[in-house]
Amino acid sequence: MDHKLTGWGSGFLGVLIFSGSLPATRVAVTDFAPLFLTSARAVIAAVLGLLCLLALRQTRPASRDLMPLGIVALGVVIGFPLLTALALQSINAARSIVFIGLLPLATAIFGVIRGGERPKAAFWVFSLLGAATVSGFAFMQSEGGASKGDLLMLAAIVVCGLGYAEGATLSRRLGGWQVISWALLIALPVMAALSLLTWPATFSTISAPGWISLGYVALFSMMLGFVFWYRGLALGGISQVGQLQLLQPFFGLLLAALLLREPIAWQMVACTAITVLCVAGAKRFA
Repeated sequence: MDHKLTGWGSGFLGVLIFSGSLPATRVAVTDFAPLFLTSARAVIAAVLGLLCLLALRQTRPASRDLMPLGIVALGVVIGFPLLTALALQSINAARSIVFIGLLPLATAIFGVIRGGERPKAAFWVFSLLGAATVSGFAFMQSEGGASKGDLLMLAAIVVCGLGYAEGATLSRRLGGWQVISWALLIALPVMAALSLLTWPATFSTISAPGWISLGYVALFSMMLGFVFWYRGLALGGISQVGQLQLLQPFFGLLLAALLLREPIAWQMVACTAITVLCVAGAKRFA
């Protein structure tokens, strides 16, 4: 099978898994403090990653890979989870999800800076059109000016785009699941200490949805999703496959509607159609 096609398929599975991250985080922050949630999900995923590395006898990364792995850890293990958890204390899941539409553009820009990719001019046209479509949808759904939660989401997009691009570049040498596993291990000492410092006084008040949401963001959002996502970016191209993230807001909004009973506006359907065309165009001219 063509590597590009395999990359797009793997990236699509990653997007589907990531689509549940913000709705799950929204549920989890009602029971857990953002700092504990961020550190606990990283610790759980790091233990799983360590077991995989040991079971499959993976060699340690070279010294030249340590700094890029540190960037991945700061971007996707610490930065994005913490910033989104803080944002979701003041905005709902639907509003936070639409900001994810800006992530493909951030990933593409860092793919050029860090990955050395050079997409065609038409790619940027479709990428900007997709980002503008999602941003317009976010503006229509907003209830006024930018809030603290909005600013936190924008910061989360920047650090996540950097983490995605850096991880994808590393995946070409180390492998997708190996990259996120090593990044989790690098962050483990800090995350373990943070989880102990923010340990809840009692777990008796934690609801079943809270535990389920913690399990989802730890096992799926923090580990399994990256297995498919980094593999997709490495095989299909950071800028190209990254455009699949334009679909993530709409998958996430659907989950928010089904699980959190948040309404779906008709504008969402229209934006979905435009966004699909932008993804197709970006793929064609990448």
